Amino acid sequence: MHITFFGAAGEVTGSCFLVETENVRFLVDCGLFQGLGSDEKNREALKLDVRKLDFVLLTHAHIDHSGLLPLLVAKGFDGPIYTTLATCDLLEVMLLDSAHIQEKEADWARERERRGETLRDPESINPIYTVAEARNSLRQLHGVGYDVEVRPHPTVKVRFRDAGHILGSAILEVWLETEGVTRKIVFSGDLGQPGHPLMNDPTAIEQADYVVVESTYGNRLHKPLKETTEELVDAVNDTLIKRRGNILIPAFAVGRTQDMLFILSDLADDGKLVTKPRIFVDSPMAKAATEITLKHHRLLDEEARHFMQDLRTNHRTPLPITFTETVEDSKAINRVSGGAIIIAASGMCDAGRIKHHLRNNLARDENSIIFVGFQARGTLGRRLVDGASEVRLFGEDIPVRARIYTIGGLSAHADQAALMGWLGRFARPPRQCFVVHGEAETAQLFAEKIRADLDWDALMPEPGRRYALA
Repeated sequence: MHITFFGAAGEVTGSCFLVETENVRFLVDCGLFQGLGSDEKNREALKLDVRKLDFVLLTHAHIDHSGLLPLLVAKGFDGPIYTTLATCDLLEVMLLDSAHIQEKEADWARERERRGETLRDPESINPIYTVAEARNSLRQLHGVGYDVEVRPHPTVKVRFRDAGHILGSAILEVWLETEGVTRKIVFSGDLGQPGHPLMNDPTAIEQADYVVVESTYGNRLHKPLKETTEELVDAVNDTLIKRRGNILIPAFAVGRTQDMLFILSDLADDGKLVTKPRIFVDSPMAKAATEITLKHHRLLDEEARHFMQDLRTNHRTPLPITFTETVEDSKAINRVSGGAIIIAASGMCDAGRIKHHLRNNLARDENSIIFVGFQARGTLGRRLVDGASEVRLFGEDIPVRARIYTIGGLSAHADQAALMGWLGRFARPPRQCFVVHGEAETAQLFAEKIRADLDWDALMPEPGRRYALA
């Protein structure tokens, strides 16, 4: 039995792991790389014979875990893709949106080429995959409920457990029979922070022979939620009342947008916001994801279920929330000079409508940008968080005069303490723990902590390396 790490090894994006025995070959996740150099990585990804894969297991819908599924299918994979029912619904929105963005970026590259510009990546004139290819990949989805055992192969048993990260996110328990022996591998996927708004706490797992665990925040602790919300309140009140500006919140359309609607409405309901800002959710995908969240509201925690039901019926929403869909509606937001909170994708600012809002708002010192999620190295969001004084958007150099806030306590990822707490629920050490989905320094540090505190054999796998599992 072997496992090969094709992505998320020493970095946060591109999750993709190949598991092989003498009987079966399958992928866990098939994610898009993001950040500096990601176009080249995505075009060179999936250097394996995809026609020999038996199936794919998908932990959740975020593009860094699912975004190369259309390419996988376009290359010839025709097997089933198993994931949760909610994730199936989300992928219908997210993969088509991803393909649409890639087609648009290819159009822009062709236009720059026509103007005589030298392209850094000549291949950028072609999308990694098309909308048609994305739609075709959806036909291979197989929805599974939480805690239900499925057998994608006679020698493999799988159970999807609630990871508490976003709607439909799952921890995978995978049992493999090889040479008359059954071994169990647990893939954490992305784990949520216990006590986080909307989602349930991650399911505790007690036994595994091998563990593959994420480490996005494996080197730090989140601020307590009370302290975090106070910081958010200060940022909102200072921007909207004292400086009379607007607030931009770059947010993943799935998960983080719904979190922020809940948190801001809750703060307004408690009287903590001095004013009641207008909230614009400027993302057709976020609107669709919110509707899917409403459909699957039973997967949320109790307080969040009540909020989503109120949102569905307009019975009691403390803040005016407007979902925009058309380009004209999006452009109209630019005429709002103050008093608004604009939530838009993408969460790392590398694509989507948030880039247009940044171009129109970054240079105004009365405005604020509030980051509420992880910003991967090489992304526009990371450059802003790291203090860039100027950024280039749509061929224009934009000075950064708006205030930049980073509020890490709202992350949908477990921090170091929560990750260690989840690992600490295992009854005995696994044979091996692989630390993935973290920047190299973070993953190495977290592996060291696992070795020191739990006395486990833990390591950060090398990209592309094939590891034998005894």
